[in-house]
Amino acid sequence: MNIQVLPEHKLSSVAPLNPSNVEKREVELILVKDQNGVQYTSSSIIPSPHAGPPGSSSLDERETWGKKIDFLLSVIGFAVDLANVWRFPYLCYKNGGGAFLIPYILFLVIAGMPLFYMELALGQYNRQGAATVWKICPIFKGVGYTVIVIALYVGFYYNVIIAWSLYYLFSSMTSELPWLNCNNPWNSENCTDPKFINGSFLGNGTSYAKYKISPAAEYYERGVLHLHQSKGIQDLGTPRWELSLCLLVVVFILYFSLWKGVKSSGKVVYITATMPYVVLFVLLIRGITLPGAMDGIRAYLHIDFKQLNNPKVWIDAATQIFYSLGAGFGVLIAFASYNKFDNNCYRDALLTSTVNCVTSFFSGFAIFSVLGYMAYKHGVKIEDVATEGAGLVFIIYPEAIATLPGSTFWAIVFFIMLLTLGIDSSMGGMEAVITGLTDDFKILKRNRKLFTFATAFGTFLVALCCITNGGIYVLTLLDNYAAGTSILFGVLIECIGVSWFYGVDRFSEDIERMMGFKPGLYWRLCWKFVTPAFLLFVVIASIVTSTGLRYDEYIFPSWSNVVGWTVAMSSMIFVPIYAIYKFCSVSGTFKQRIAYCITPEHEHHLVAEGNIRQFTLKHWLAI
Repeated sequence: MNIQVLPEHKLSSVAPLNPSNVEKREVELILVKDQNGVQYTSSSIIPSPHAGPPGSSSLDERETWGKKIDFLLSVIGFAVDLANVWRFPYLCYKNGGGAFLIPYILFLVIAGMPLFYMELALGQYNRQGAATVWKICPIFKGVGYTVIVIALYVGFYYNVIIAWSLYYLFSSMTSELPWLNCNNPWNSENCTDPKFINGSFLGNGTSYAKYKISPAAEYYERGVLHLHQSKGIQDLGTPRWELSLCLLVVVFILYFSLWKGVKSSGKVVYITATMPYVVLFVLLIRGITLPGAMDGIRAYLHIDFKQLNNPKVWIDAATQIFYSLGAGFGVLIAFASYNKFDNNCYRDALLTSTVNCVTSFFSGFAIFSVLGYMAYKHGVKIEDVATEGAGLVFIIYPEAIATLPGSTFWAIVFFIMLLTLGIDSSMGGMEAVITGLTDDFKILKRNRKLFTFATAFGTFLVALCCITNGGIYVLTLLDNYAAGTSILFGVLIECIGVSWFYGVDRFSEDIERMMGFKPGLYWRLCWKFVTPAFLLFVVIASIVTSTGLRYDEYIFPSWSNVVGWTVAMSSMIFVPIYAIYKFCSVSGTFKQRIAYCITPEHEHHLVAEGNIRQFTLKHWLAI
């Protein structure tokens, strides 16, 4: 007879009377003894590999994705965002071209994929959002609140970038693009027609990408942002009504995409997650037909192994792979919590993380083919036009598009891509907030539509600060501090909580219970040692390389850095505060309180019996 021995944390359960709700179970019969010719047996019901987690009931109802593809597109749509287009290609070019792929792929394999896999499995097994998932180790629940607050902070400024894209999209619907020449009300007296800007005009040491008096640069900074009307972060002014309307449209799109949960958002991503790929392919085909395009692509792919001696290249690769995959924002946990219990999240993690990184690499061809064309057109080097961030997608690329035949069409297509890239990433962040809090507070769950509206409208009100004359300064501050060191810190604590306090061996058994197989030794070693070490390295690097805030030539006052660190600390503070609260809220001796805080909630009866797994050396050494 095949006798199965369950781990001590797996509780047996009793089948309900209603056969329609009974999950398939295996019955274990164990021969106890033979006395006076009579055999005595004991029986227990063993959860099948596809049963729910301990403490859950088969009667628990939780919304699930309509189709598997809804989940995959949602994860890909969240992970593939604006940074894939405006950051990775430039980092790759700047840090040795093809050589940069060595540290990038290395960190993807040893840290990015393990983190991605861990979060998907954690959410799917426990079927909870970022806060309540910590029933596996209650003292770490503060980490859940940390990532929820960070996701909320990101929504404050990320939606503004989407609003800019929408504004540009509307502005593109003209026969002549408004950033083509200098004959506009917003242009300064110094505005220079791009036809007269070349290498000799710029002079030595001047980068075209940093040239601020071209029509495209002035349209962005003076026509859209009205930055010239602000003296600095202390002089914000009032919100721009045009951008306010665009921001309101973005918020309404988010609300109506999320108000019915994953049933509605899972359908929206059919457009928002697939459209960028169609547009990128179209832009690439158009880009490679332009003069100078091959020079741009060769510059993008050039291999300089000497760059690998520079520690900054490794730091850039580590931070890019982390932010690109989007681990730590609570989004992957929230999305996975709506999966079926027996879904193969291992395959999903490998697929979606690979698609994300391939997209980053592929987008570089579409970007650098156009940058090569710009360099050719102005008679400058690729390095003079290569840039990243908003300067790339709102100045350099639009300027190149404006010179093409059918420029209106290409501009509309390009800004639709930016819009869709941003929308589904913002949807993911807002879903993390909504799922995380509605799972924790049932009154919010019962009023999900109202809470979704309150969250969306709240982000709109705060985001108004970012669409004032000096709003770009507020946006820069939030971008640097809201999800910088704080998110790295949050994921480090999350990884330690799962791998060490809950236990890699126990986490692996949870995965086996879902999918029928345990993660291999490689994944368990990464979770326990490699990934935490990687995160610690990135946290230290982010602190050491941190400098004072600046936007182009504008240097922020010292008090703004204090405000920035206050914003960062406001999310991180939830970790120690909740740990102290949890310790003080439970009863018992000091040792018992510690035990209750680090023992999964469904095992608290073992603490009362004195059987505390975490107080044994075996727990800490297990892999």
